[in-house]
Amino acid sequence: MTKPELKISIVSDYICPFCYIAHKRLQCLREHYTLRVRWCFVEIHPETPAIGQAIDELNYTAQYWSALMENLNRVAEEEQMTLAPLDFTTNSRQALLLAESCKLLGPDVFNAVHERLFEAYFIDGQNIGDEQVLRKIGAELKIPEQTFKKAWADPFTKGPKDSVPHVLRPYQQYAASISVKSVPTFVIGDELITGVVERSSLMTAAEKLHSGNIL
Repeated sequence: MTKPELKISIVSDYICPFCYIAHKRLQCLREHYTLRVRWCFVEIHPETPAIGQAIDELNYTAQYWSALMENLNRVAEEEQMTLAPLDFTTNSRQALLLAESCKLLGPDVFNAVHERLFEAYFIDGQNIGDEQVLRKIGAELKIPEQTFKKAWADPFTKGPKDSVPHVLRPYQQYAASISVKSVPTFVIGDELITGVVERSSLMTAAEKLHSGNIL
């Protein structure tokens, strides 16, 4: 039996742990629909250096960070994911540009890179802001050198922090146009689902769209 098609846009960044959770929870829809997913890459911390930055240096209160980690560990346990200690953040721009460039190689290649970038950062504790780490991931997945050259050809590939690379600019504009406040944000029909995304919320929105209640 042919599954109905479901189009989804997801505003996301590879250094957002809840985007990784959202990526995992998205899979529940594949049981019922043929998904057409548009990953809209928006850099959430362009000010962070690519060499990485200790979480302690960020402007978070201890109370806020403790609550955030408690919530993250809860949902990670629900997904049977063992996350590396989240003690540093990094600049995601080159990783986002690489993933965007890999879209041109087809969905299988993009999906493998997409999964591996999340995994490298949140499971293996690697710095995906480091160009050599990204090249190692590319070598594992046999990404052509030309893809790297295309990905990082933009003059704003390495900053400045207030710049936006050309290929990422439409995503930033799209996010602003629909008033996205944080990542991850799922866009299913005219419904926005943000933050710790529950499977039930995704299924409800998908069923509502598919039933024709949203035009």
